[in-house]
Amino acid sequence: MLQIFVITFPFFALVLCGYLAARWRMLPLEAIPGLNGFVLFFALPCMLYRFGASTPIGQLLDIGVLVTWMISALIGVAFTVAFSLKARLGWNDASFGALVAVFPNSGFMGVPLMVALLGAQSAGPVILTMVIDMLVTTSLCIALSRLGGADEHGAAKAFKSAIKGVLANPLPWAIMLGALVSVMGWAPPGPVTQTLGLLADAASPVALFTIGAVLARAQMLASAGHARSPALRDYLPLALFKLFVHPLLVWLVGSALISLGLPLSRFVLAVMVLTAALPSASNVSLLAERLGADNGRIARIILLSTAAAFFTFSLAVALVV
Repeated sequence: MLQIFVITFPFFALVLCGYLAARWRMLPLEAIPGLNGFVLFFALPCMLYRFGASTPIGQLLDIGVLVTWMISALIGVAFTVAFSLKARLGWNDASFGALVAVFPNSGFMGVPLMVALLGAQSAGPVILTMVIDMLVTTSLCIALSRLGGADEHGAAKAFKSAIKGVLANPLPWAIMLGALVSVMGWAPPGPVTQTLGLLADAASPVALFTIGAVLARAQMLASAGHARSPALRDYLPLALFKLFVHPLLVWLVGSALISLGLPLSRFVLAVMVLTAALPSASNVSLLAERLGADNGRIARIILLSTAAAFFTFSLAVALVV
């Protein structure tokens, strides 16, 4: 418990700093989209490029992890989108709600936490799950989020908007570029590498700080009557899905595939289950902000899952390890 607290406390502290900065007007509310843009188009792509370039290509092609994680993600997205649409939310909000319910904080929290708990051999599966979430799950949910214009503008225009939204997402491109550099054995010049490293190191603190600011802004706008305060039923079930149903789903899918002969070790499955038990990824808030979804709702899911994960993740460790 102490080891987990030592690793997770800074994440809570950074979110609180962003919240207080916005509440106390040290950070103008108009500056929050600028922070989102910095993380989404500069810092986070550099961090993902570094992950892709430093991960052996063999770990990025583990068929057992690929199949298990992808099937679990597709089931989770289908279920949560159907649930959200029944709650009278549009495609944009339903899609990003699904993404935040199946995308764990594997980049900012998962890698250091798993290495501390299970050793360096656990880093590869965690990074691969993040690659799948960036390339497949995120792209799928962005495409689904654009379907809201089908009734108004026609299916063809909605499809073009979906493809444009997927291609304009810089995060998968950053991972693929890093993997290409790793395969080809290239190395950027020293000054370029240092610049990329500085931007990559800024991704995690700025993203977490921005999450706190987004939550404060949502509350301030709702209190002033300028925005709708999300109903509890719109975000609590998705936070619970992330912390309880998602890891259970990964365990069930992985166990079933192992029984069918899939090359997946029990240790790697344990790493995947614990990764799924992590709170929601904070970068979903950045995408939701950029693409016009209800970011106050997304921020609540992220913060609720992050706060509760201190206890639920500890329980998952006790059950799985």
